[in-house]
Parts: sequence; C-alpha cells; structure tokens
Amino acid sequence: MPRYKLRIDGPGGKIETVIDDPGPERRGLALIAHPHPLHGGSLENKVVTTLAKTLLDLGYVAVRPNFRGVGASEGEYGHGEGEVADMQAVLSFVRERYPDLPLVLAGFSFGAVVQSRVSETAHPKHLLLVGPALNLFQMGTAPANTLVIHGECDELVPIAQVRAWATQHGVTLAVVRDADHFFHKKLSELKHHILELCPC
Repeated sequence: MPRYKLRIDGPGGKIETVIDDPGPERRGLALIAHPHPLHGGSLENKVVTTLAKTLLDLGYVAVRPNFRGVGASEGEYGHGEGEVADMQAVLSFVRERYPDLPLVLAGFSFGAVVQSRVSETAHPKHLLLVGPALNLFQMGTAPANTLVIHGECDELVPIAQVRAWATQHGVTLAVVRDADHFFHKKLSELKHHILELCPC
C-alpha cells in the first residue's frame, strides 16, 4: 500500500499531509483531523493513526494533515477557523485526485469539532467524531449519518454532555467502557466500534 508525504498549498501556507492509499480496490476517501495543535495534537496522534489504519483496512484512502503550525505545516494556530480552512484546502486537493470516491470525515477531540464544521459544506457520506470536544469549542452540524464514539470516563469532555448532544441531534453514540479521553489501552475497542457501527 503506497504512502505519500506531501506539502499541500493552504490558506496559511504549506500543509504537511500523509496519504495512505489502499490501491486499485479503494472504496472511499477519508480525511482525518487531529487534536488541538497547542496541546500536542498531530497527525501522529495514536487515536488519529488508529482511525487511519482502520479506515485504510476498510478500503479508504486515509488522508492525515497536520494543522497549521504543527510539524512541517506552515503558519500559526488559527483558533478553529484556520483549521477548518486547512481541512477544506486539503479536501479540495485530494478530491481532484480521487473525484468519485465517497467521503468520510473523521476527527478526534478538537479535530472532531473541526470536521463537524467542514461537513457543513463537504456533505460527507459519513461523519465520524471521536471524543468531540463539544464543551470547549463550537460544534458544526450533525447530519444523520454521524457516528460519535466517546470514552465512558472521559476526563475532559463529560460523557453526559456528549450523550445529551447526540440525543438532541438524533445521531448514533457508541460508548467505550472505562476509556479516558485519549483511549489509553482502549484503541482496540475503538477500532472494534468503528468496524461494527460505521456503515463505511
């Protein structure tokens, strides 16, 4: 399976991006957003790499950008607005190369919030939100094809708030038992929930 490391033009400068391509049998395109850039978030985050590997195993082209100011990406933290613009720029780039593939937007924590906002214009086939930091940042839309996966013992984003949000928006919520915000020692359970519940 080929891996490409690119620096894509974005509104804040070059965006470092890793693309894993399953090859001719590819069945979809997955754009994955990492946690908050000022708190150690990057495309190498273990939850993000778990999302990428799982979606790659399902036949998706897995695209992992670094937000502006992270790794080799140029620019500075954009307070959410810039990060949405970064994802839109990367999506536009990969859409030109994979024009006919169904789209999955996925994100973890702050990245989940960003992807909920990208979904307002991208209209993905599926929206996969892991540990969405909805108590810290303004969420975007929640289309009917949204799957939320959250840790039962999340110390940063209380499960009760996520459950209420999922109920309010009529979307599916899967809870990983005994998992904290970073899914420490629970990545296999996270992968299981994606494989079982995401209609990808």
